[in-house]
Amino acid sequence: MIIYKKNRNNRGFSKIIGSSQDYFLRPALLLLISVFTIMGFNSCKKTAEPVELTFTSWRIDDIDAMNRINALFTATHPNITINFKPKDPVQYDAITNTALLNGSAEDIIFLWSYDKGRKLYDDGYLTDLTKAIPNLASFPQVPLKAWSKTGVTYAVPSVGVTHGIYYNKSIFSKYQISEPTTWAEFIAACDKLQLGGEKVLATGVVDNFWVLNRVIFCGLGANFYGGETARQGLMNGTMKLTDANFLDAFKMVNSLVKYMPSDYKTLGYEGSKALFASGKAAMFIGGSWEINVLKNLGASSSMIGWFAPPVKNAGDKLQYCFQVDAGIALNKKCKHSAEALEYIKWVSGSEYAHAIMTELPGFFSYTPGASTLENPLAQKMFNAAATADLTIRLMDEKFNASTPTGDELMSNTLQGMTIGVYTPESAAAAVQNGIK
Repeated sequence: MIIYKKNRNNRGFSKIIGSSQDYFLRPALLLLISVFTIMGFNSCKKTAEPVELTFTSWRIDDIDAMNRINALFTATHPNITINFKPKDPVQYDAITNTALLNGSAEDIIFLWSYDKGRKLYDDGYLTDLTKAIPNLASFPQVPLKAWSKTGVTYAVPSVGVTHGIYYNKSIFSKYQISEPTTWAEFIAACDKLQLGGEKVLATGVVDNFWVLNRVIFCGLGANFYGGETARQGLMNGTMKLTDANFLDAFKMVNSLVKYMPSDYKTLGYEGSKALFASGKAAMFIGGSWEINVLKNLGASSSMIGWFAPPVKNAGDKLQYCFQVDAGIALNKKCKHSAEALEYIKWVSGSEYAHAIMTELPGFFSYTPGASTLENPLAQKMFNAAATADLTIRLMDEKFNASTPTGDELMSNTLQGMTIGVYTPESAAAAVQNGIK
């Protein structure tokens, strides 16, 4: 296990930190190259009676891991118990919004970045945490921006995630396929596997249309539409989704349909993961957060590999979607706000940061402090960012502030495209008209 220290080879990191990687990846780099630990705020305030705090999230796969993580907090705060109560990710927004409206929401809330999380703050549901988060100035600016407004930070910047392609090592070995780095190499591998009678991609679209948008279009498509430069252009109006670069990304998603299972129209997200983990499909396009899930389904890191989204052309620089994924917010109506703030302080610190990256590899903490990456797949995902141009998901900032959201428009339209309702051209036009 290697612990990267802040004062170790600092000059060697200066070029990385001084570019777009600083803008997006400085949180994770700080975790790996910093040694200071925020422990002063971990002292427990004694309470007269035991207190139970509820914590909601869209991570239904992480109950056991989060219970182990929260047990660390309870060990030093014996009168405070954290009850982790995640919700179905597809229904999470609707359930959380309704609960906040009727006053029945959990005390601690996993919060989407940018527009979705900001709306809950604007609607008066979330506590101002600006003065409660220790060492706030040491957090990197991108995640702070994702959960802040006009000088107010309303969530602890917690974790980022990234995207790529998992593959079955034994199947790749059988066909003597190396990890593709370009799109041409990737398609050649897909064709070779399909010719051999293999299920190429474990991807279905019946209930996981969000994957087509957030993981495939943004994760793989950033290499086609141009990453952060194009995202900024779409936000400031100098680019449109009907432009050639974005249209290339729509065509890329559409080109994958021929490699999906024959039952892809009725195959769901859970079924897609199970198909890949069982060894019956060669590849699975997924997020870094699936490392533990795939392991629990039987696909350990010794059985599966991972490669970054293939670039469009040889020599292109990787456009890498490193998403500012989740913040941790406090419900204004929490009945035990003093105890909840103790927990908020704890999740701002290095003990939580190390625990979440160990228990849930593929989540990259934004908290400054000493930590390590022990999982080889997570390390490889992190390493890919060092030489890439980084961006975030296309619709998260600005386009999710209205109804329907940009995510809804993209997700529904991409799903329609994969089942023949739209062509890539009409799909791009439909979403562009919607966000306009």
